[in-house]
Amino acid sequence: MRIETIYRYPVKGLTAEALEEVALSPGETLPDDRRFALAQGDCAFDPANPAWLPKRNFGCLMANARLALVHSAFDARSGELLLRIPGHPPLLASTRTEEGRAAIAAALAAFLGEEARGTPRLVEAPGHSFSDVARKVVSIIGLSSLHALEQAAGMPLDPLRFRANVYVSGGSPWAEFDWIGQEIMLGQAKLRVVKRIVRCPATEVNPATGERDAEPPRWLRAHFGHADLGVYAEVIEGGRVAVGDALEALAPAD
Repeated sequence: MRIETIYRYPVKGLTAEALEEVALSPGETLPDDRRFALAQGDCAFDPANPAWLPKRNFGCLMANARLALVHSAFDARSGELLLRIPGHPPLLASTRTEEGRAAIAAALAAFLGEEARGTPRLVEAPGHSFSDVARKVVSIIGLSSLHALEQAAGMPLDPLRFRANVYVSGGSPWAEFDWIGQEIMLGQAKLRVVKRIVRCPATEVNPATGERDAEPPRWLRAHFGHADLGVYAEVIEGGRVAVGDALEALAPAD
């Protein structure tokens, strides 16, 4: 199987950023993946004592489809985040200053309108990832599985609806489900596949339009008897991973 695309999502719910290569570290996510989140005003997240919280505590596509219309770009070296929000001038602000974080949060809250609860905050915490699961994982989707869903649904589906980190070609549909509990080589890194990804209503949102125009969870259940697409894997040996690299399932140890 071949790696076709690699993505990080620096701000939970916002723009996917394509990467040509990435260095994975043991026990970590992709660098800067889900590093930031827009915490709703009633969210109890404490950056000084970070703990995993469900996605509804934060701006997310499941609850806030309008976020798909916001285009963001993060510069990890400078810490600056660029936001392009429909109807507003571009905003370039630092994630490293209180003023910059407040400006980013205020702009996103204004765009969300009534969907913003209280006074939202842009939050981060060292070593914390605002993933949909508590474990630090890399998400992988086999494009053969996505194509099987497209055929069953009778319509094309943008892979970015599913917000995975790595998309791979080759192999048979749903082959990745056979890797649960096993190790894989992803480029030069070794990962252990830990669980299937259950799909939520966030995948109903068209990443180009912000409209809910598809029903992947329902279609998965109707045609395949489950609501899963893709797998989560933990990095156990770090290494470079690049577009064009191979994904190889390793034989279980005797």
